[in-house]
Amino acid sequence: MTPTCKPLHTRVLMAALTCLGLGVAGREAAHAQETPASAAPPASVKVEKGDALYGRPEGGAAAKLAPVAGPPLATPVAKLPLDKLKVPDGFKVEVYASGIANAREMTQAPDGTLFVGSRTVGKVYAVMPQAGPDGKREIKTIASGLHRPNGVAFHDGALYVAELSKIWRYDDIEKHLDGSEKPTLVYDDLPKDEAHGWKFIAIGPDNKLYVPVGAPGNIVMPPDTHAQIRRIDLDGKNAEVIARGVRNTVGFDWNPKTKQLWFTDNGRDWVSEDIPNDELNVLTEPGKQHFGYPFCHQGTFTDPEYGWGHSCAEFTPPAGLLGPHTASLGMRFYTGTQFPEAYRDAIFIAQHGSWNRTTKLGGAVVVAKPGDDGKVTAVEPFLTGFLQDNKYIGRPVDVIVAKDGALLVSDDYNGAIYRVSYGK
Repeated sequence: MTPTCKPLHTRVLMAALTCLGLGVAGREAAHAQETPASAAPPASVKVEKGDALYGRPEGGAAAKLAPVAGPPLATPVAKLPLDKLKVPDGFKVEVYASGIANAREMTQAPDGTLFVGSRTVGKVYAVMPQAGPDGKREIKTIASGLHRPNGVAFHDGALYVAELSKIWRYDDIEKHLDGSEKPTLVYDDLPKDEAHGWKFIAIGPDNKLYVPVGAPGNIVMPPDTHAQIRRIDLDGKNAEVIARGVRNTVGFDWNPKTKQLWFTDNGRDWVSEDIPNDELNVLTEPGKQHFGYPFCHQGTFTDPEYGWGHSCAEFTPPAGLLGPHTASLGMRFYTGTQFPEAYRDAIFIAQHGSWNRTTKLGGAVVVAKPGDDGKVTAVEPFLTGFLQDNKYIGRPVDVIVAKDGALLVSDDYNGAIYRVSYGK
């Protein structure tokens, strides 16, 4: 059992690492905060609290770390790193679609049309379900000029798109793939903070829209409007906060058996290279649970600045620890039948990969196995190879179970979507 750790000054954290549990994933499987790509500012420039570099040590190797910028354009299909990607025996990975600049969250219509959001290029795409004679799928841009339209969700013929501070609905979207449809504003009572401002959205089994609001910085005392998950009627009314203490979730899904919401949460930066872990959390009592931020991280570690006077026992502990600094983003329960029985109801999680770590971790899709007690019993690698020689050749963002039971994986670094299938 992991011993209880008391609040610590930053200068003595390394001496206390033996007091901290690194979770079922261990150090080798690790995870990190996702941030906008930017270069390190000159030493003379003041770094604001909302900046990703706020709190970075001034000397040593840490001072050289900064967010990783991806290519400005989508990678041509012939140059995608397919030969570097590895999957377990019996599986194969192939390119599903390419040329989708900054491909992020995905959602799929009943006819197989795949809708894809973006974060840096302001576009929302539709990927046609059938490949053409050349083996390629047609990509249509159905919206452009939006501000960080990361989040997409499909429901009853409508596509919901989340910008930084607004949520839109495109009705009867499958008949308006030419971009001619004028959207309806659903909800705009959202902050405009850039830090952790991009949204992952989904519609739950209760036919309500779920939207997160991240903390407005790396480690800050968030106002009541931030560090939470909200639940909203599909028309934008009756918004309520169902979870607090959530630093930055960019992926969630519902357990098909219990209907409970599970979500990833990115841990804070600049404590050390090895702590805290990203978390996999479960919402069992909507509106009543606080998941720790900014007071407690990974369920065992009180924050050196905000943890004073608090105990981690005050907060809901994570169901699983996913490792430090590797940006656990999109996640889905496997509800298909194509994969072997061992993967049924397991959770596939996209790891975007670390940037504020000298030896990078992540750049993979892992699979978490929940036990009967609601805790994760194992976290195993599934799709690997995006990290080569401490450099990224791809960065997974989201996963989705396709209509045929295959797993689709978006890669915003290359602007591509991969398909992982079994047995054929």
